[in-house]
Amino acid sequence: MALDPSTLLILTIALAAAASLYLTVEWSVVRERSLLLWSSGFAIITVGSFLALLRSRGYLLVGIWFANGLLIAAHACFLAGVAGFMRTRISRAWWLIALLWLLMLLLPTHAWWSRVMLGLQSLMIAVLTLRASSLLRPHGASLSVGAVQLRYVLLIHGLFYLAKAVSALALGAVVDLAAFGGTLIQISLVEGSMAVMLIALSMTGTERHRREERIGQLAARDPLTGLLNRRALQARAPALIAQASQAHPGALLLIDIDNFKQVNDLHGHAAGDKLLEALSTLLREVLPDDALAARLGGDEFAILLPDGRQAQVAHIGEQLRQAFVHVTQTAVATPEAVSLSVGVSLFSTAALDLAGLMARADAALYEAKRAGRNQIVITPSNTA
Repeated sequence: MALDPSTLLILTIALAAAASLYLTVEWSVVRERSLLLWSSGFAIITVGSFLALLRSRGYLLVGIWFANGLLIAAHACFLAGVAGFMRTRISRAWWLIALLWLLMLLLPTHAWWSRVMLGLQSLMIAVLTLRASSLLRPHGASLSVGAVQLRYVLLIHGLFYLAKAVSALALGAVVDLAAFGGTLIQISLVEGSMAVMLIALSMTGTERHRREERIGQLAARDPLTGLLNRRALQARAPALIAQASQAHPGALLLIDIDNFKQVNDLHGHAAGDKLLEALSTLLREVLPDDALAARLGGDEFAILLPDGRQAQVAHIGEQLRQAFVHVTQTAVATPEAVSLSVGVSLFSTAALDLAGLMARADAALYEAKRAGRNQIVITPSNTA
């Protein structure tokens, strides 16, 4: 198959349409705005390439300027999609690209029109693409393989268009937009087909990785409170427990809501759920960033603290107890007070595993319940 302009345009149409359809299907599943913007960009390329194909066959439905403008719009969609993916806002000043493109239409149709039009169009696409590539820097967090690949594909694509702009404007390259004439345009058609394929693959890779991360996060979280679930706590606890020493002991807190059944019985399970959510909010506000907080099930919660000094643990427990009592007094009325009982197991270098710590903390929790509830019982560190 000869790589003539018509063949390259047909290939570009097929690749861009497939990329647009695939990204739309992905968007229908995960509802990421970046996917919709990228899909729109490929859809625009499909339309623009189809119009260019008709032009190569002698059917000029609209002016040459329209298809070229669509290519700029497609890359603007790519930039907006990357900004959405990276959770970054882009300046409204980028709308000046559209204004500049409209001003290009005022250029007189002299012999040099094709060169100037191609050069300026290429420069605008280069700026949009290079900016998208620059947004994909790690910014302190590692990027997925797909995102890194997309960054470099966009970088190479942008540099190609920058070189294309320089060639068209400064080097006197032979360019005929109407007839697809000139080596520069032939090279551009080949690069365009390859870029569509590589950009599409990179974009799908970035979102697939993010979707897998999201699925993993959801699997590790309690759906009501957003805290870790029991399985996630069991997976993460050993690393934190291993950090404990005599100088820096750790602590495991088991928390149980006193008289929680009365809330469900008198006010309904929706009220009980709101109370669980309120407690999870308190945990996030009170606990240090390096603590692990999990909902074990029902109204039972566990906290693993890397700083398990008895005074620090008692302070945190008392903060939680008092704040929760205040919440329940204003939110639900019950015959008996709805409060927190807390059992604590301190540990150091001779710490038990998580199951052993849970057993010791559970015994302390039982003591708190037996002593009248709404209090904290701390079991000293096992240094044997």
